Amino acid sequence: MKIENKSYRTIWFENNLVKIIDQTKLPHQFIIKDLTTVKDAINAIKTMEVRGAPLIGATAAYGLVLSIIEKNDLSFLKKSSEDLIASRPTAINLKWAVDRMMKKLSGVNDKDILKLALDEAKDIVEEDVGFCKNIGLNGLKIIEEISNKKKDAVNILTHCNAGWLATIDWGTATSPIYHAHQKGLKVHVWVDETRPRNQGANLTSYELNEEGIPNTIIADNTGGILMQRGKVDMCIVGTDRTLANGDVCNKVGTYLKALAAHDNKIPFYVALPSSTIDWNIKDHKDIPIEERNSEELSHIEGIDEKGNIKKVQIYPKKSKAMNLAFDVTPAKYVTGLITEKGICEASEKGLKELFK
Repeated sequence: MKIENKSYRTIWFENNLVKIIDQTKLPHQFIIKDLTTVKDAINAIKTMEVRGAPLIGATAAYGLVLSIIEKNDLSFLKKSSEDLIASRPTAINLKWAVDRMMKKLSGVNDKDILKLALDEAKDIVEEDVGFCKNIGLNGLKIIEEISNKKKDAVNILTHCNAGWLATIDWGTATSPIYHAHQKGLKVHVWVDETRPRNQGANLTSYELNEEGIPNTIIADNTGGILMQRGKVDMCIVGTDRTLANGDVCNKVGTYLKALAAHDNKIPFYVALPSSTIDWNIKDHKDIPIEERNSEELSHIEGIDEKGNIKKVQIYPKKSKAMNLAFDVTPAKYVTGLITEKGICEASEKGLKELFK
């Protein structure tokens, strides 16, 4: 997609370096950062310079390439893979990408391993672009149907950032929106600010603005009243891990949006590539839910009138905070799963009909 009318991807390999858009600096600064070591890749994932399940997976894949460039040693590669997997526990794409890379590199001799690793990492990247494009084409049908009935702009509510900044290109939840916009359909997006890191306000609104798509940032708890007043036609969110039974683990606050949508009979869709499906965990209580630093809640970053970026404390110093990053939306509240292979019900039967 585009930033200031120039096309970018979120990550690419160039001159033995991995280049990323540093998303901690958006929307106030656009900075391309070089990753030169596997530790750089791990830090980029941990600090959320890159974020979003598909992009985390791609960064981990390139991280293993950097590991080989740094030190072509099997034990170092194995340790690098373990450290990458541990960097963020909830998004399943991370482990999926590392496991895929390690399987591909198993038994390969030192002379060939770098080329093989780089080819596999690039395949993961290109696959994700294709998956996200197809998610958009499949989800477009839903928007078209609502548009044809309504004869006016389709109001779509989304939570967090499941845009192209969370993937390589197109995004998951935003891909149907981009395809609708490119086809000339009128769409408007309600963007949850998504506390505490404000990925909706800082990233989703930012990228929609760059593509010329009308959007309005709302406080996280506004969605319910908008639904009650008939201001929301559908919800589309992404997911960091979807269980085979259709339960969806996504940014904290997603569950509450699904409950509100269910109560107001508004369709609630989840967009995901197949790499985000966890076929092994049976009970959502077994999903590792990341708890991040409480400072993300107690402090907020912004830009002052002089253009300086500053972080300020907004809570009393004595107050404690809990910062859970994800929650789980039970399958019964999900209207459908929009995947690269089509749309299915949020159930093991639905997913297996597409992928097994």
